[in-house]
Amino acid sequence: MSEIITIANQKGGVGKTTTAVNLAASLAVAEKKVLLIDADPQANATTHYGFHRNDYEYNIYHALTGIKKLSDVVLQTSVANLDIVPSNIGLVGVEKEFYDKDVESRELVLKKQIKTIQSKYDYIIIDSPPALGLITINALGASNSVIIPIQCEFFALEGLAQLLNTIKLIKKTINPKLNIKGFLPTMYSSANNLSKQVYADLMQHFKNKLFTLKEDAISEEDFIYIPRNVKLAESPSFGKPVIMYDVKSIGSIAYQNLAGAIVGARVG
Repeated sequence: MSEIITIANQKGGVGKTTTAVNLAASLAVAEKKVLLIDADPQANATTHYGFHRNDYEYNIYHALTGIKKLSDVVLQTSVANLDIVPSNIGLVGVEKEFYDKDVESRELVLKKQIKTIQSKYDYIIIDSPPALGLITINALGASNSVIIPIQCEFFALEGLAQLLNTIKLIKKTINPKLNIKGFLPTMYSSANNLSKQVYADLMQHFKNKLFTLKEDAISEEDFIYIPRNVKLAESPSFGKPVIMYDVKSIGSIAYQNLAGAIVGARVG
């Protein structure tokens, strides 16, 4: 049975899509069969893999509204073992459509669609939008776990309580299996004192929910963070995940380490 992981944070610009894209690719390179679902109307995960609006006719919107099965909108990426369900700006209208048509169990539409294909994959990674609306609730309702990227910058923890309350509510109501897989520090710079302070705060409050490089993690060096890295920033313009753009870059190595921690279940 596949593990379904949503990448979530209602704050924008924290590295959700970067994490979804590069974690999916790193798991695929590790010879896991992976499906990446782009559930963000901005469709950045889709374009990150070089797909543009004219390259595909149907997307996640058509699956959520029942026009197509999820299997009908899956595309093969250039990365072996990795498929993607693309998105489109039209996805912004799906919430209104769900309410206008009074769709039954509207919070679990994505879960029902995923059930039809999940046996084909080891991991399903869902990139969610920067909001706690119905699309994100669908993603969390369909998932076993959630990874929360937190950028190592000012206001990093702002709004986190709201997200944690939403996860708690979803766990209590529609998805009792949902758990926080881990917090992922992103955009870390060792040359920046603020970065160091935010990372220290994360270590203090969430140490048992940070991904680790080895089983018996003790020092800060044993925990996984995503550094600021020019290769991570450049790779989307080439339509590639960073592991296919520059496999030896520190950004690529960080996401390979994250994939290894997830496969090995190393958290805290």
